[in-house]
Amino acid sequence: MLIGLIGKPNVGKSTFFKAATLAEIEIGDRPFVTIKPNHGVGYVKVECVDKEFNVKCNPNHGFCIDSHRFVPVELMDVAGLVPGASEGKGLGNQFLDDLRNADVFIHIVDASGETDVEGKQIIDFHSSANESGIERKQTSGYDVCKDIDFLEDELNKWYYGILIKVWKGFARKAEMEKTKFSQAVAKQFSGLKVNEEHVKEVIRNSDLPEKPSTWSEDEIMLFASELRKLSKPMIIAANKCDRPDAEKNIKKIENKYPNYLIYACSADSELALRQAAKSELIEYIPGNKDFKILKDLEEKQKQALEKIKKNVLDVYEGTGVQEVLNLAVFDLLKYIAIFPAGANKLGDSKGNILPDCFLLPSGSTALDFAYYLHTDFGKNFIKAIDARTKKALGKNYGLKHRDALEIVTR
Repeated sequence: MLIGLIGKPNVGKSTFFKAATLAEIEIGDRPFVTIKPNHGVGYVKVECVDKEFNVKCNPNHGFCIDSHRFVPVELMDVAGLVPGASEGKGLGNQFLDDLRNADVFIHIVDASGETDVEGKQIIDFHSSANESGIERKQTSGYDVCKDIDFLEDELNKWYYGILIKVWKGFARKAEMEKTKFSQAVAKQFSGLKVNEEHVKEVIRNSDLPEKPSTWSEDEIMLFASELRKLSKPMIIAANKCDRPDAEKNIKKIENKYPNYLIYACSADSELALRQAAKSELIEYIPGNKDFKILKDLEEKQKQALEKIKKNVLDVYEGTGVQEVLNLAVFDLLKYIAIFPAGANKLGDSKGNILPDCFLLPSGSTALDFAYYLHTDFGKNFIKAIDARTKKALGKNYGLKHRDALEIVTR
């Protein structure tokens, strides 16, 4: 699973990435700080099952704090997107190519309205009444909805461009050879993780003519855009939620896009809290709405933390960064977390308790889980056992979020 962080330049993508991964990357208050994509490990937060068994887990991957299990996922922060990217403007071609392998997008939007469409700060220059010369003043007022509109338009044009180049011969050939249209399209888009089911679902839900060869350019664009939405689902992270106009702008986004998944966040605040926790100045569990000071702090540190609590945690009940990651994985991609756990023994051969937690697609079965653990487990599957109830489960048992299972083989 790969989560792609996207958006125009200078909206806080790299700050979000660093807050989620604590990777050492460059962050700057200017467009195109990121040129080559940054890859790192972030974490989704799952309620650990260890407390139900009155034990303390020892994760092989990720970590656990007070029965909050943090399961690793891969994050990618790419260069900022500007209008015309699908035609090569800015770092467009490189940007889009970097996104091919992403399973889900987090579109980070500057909810403050303080940066223009290219990520440049909006500045007013005017004469000051109190002194001679020109006063430079940062202002707000940019319509943040424009960022959502242009980015979706560029992504749709990206998919459309891949399709339209080959469309006439491609559509006619599929009809003449009686090839499955869904199969042909999935093959054309295989590099973007599009599958046949995506294509079938778009056709089922769209009022398109039966013969693709008769589709107009507008109908091809409709098909491409719906295919993009389905194969690359997206959540909008309304970043900089603590800035003066952010609350108003977030409400505007929510009113204009009622069908979008939108969540307020402050990547700056999350990064500050995680770095303070790493330095053992505070106790902080990512995603929580409070923290505990552990040491005497300098006045500046204390003021900074108080500001975060007052303007972010108390208002939004968290910084939003952890919530956005969880929503992307569990709500958009619909993954579930499964714990391998013996019915009578929770530790592995090295004595580690509940060492693993894996993320599987919703709809997976006990047999799918067995194959996920090891091919031999799948081939020699006899049954699964629920570690909580000790109940035997067949190969077709549908996995549920936070199941704790043992696989029994021949």
